[in-house]
Amino acid sequence: MAIELTPDLIRLQTASDEAWAEVRENPSDEGWELWRERAAEVQTAVTEYAKAIGEPRNQVEAELKKAVRHLGEEES
Repeated sequence: MAIELTPDLIRLQTASDEAWAEVRENPSDEGWELWRERAAEVQTAVTEYAKAIGEPRNQVEAELKKAVRHLGEEES
């Protein structure tokens, strides 16, 4: 059964991935801090959503990353 992801989860993961890409391209203390903040936001949201829908947290996270990264491939 596929997990239905919310637009907020997708938005948070996209922001985290964008922050990570920026850090990889132009490392800076500010960039690392932004990425850590974005990643923490994703982790919190995934944990809360997984509890709410009764699915394993790691499964929700995997589906989210797969969905967001697939979207990125389509835009390329």
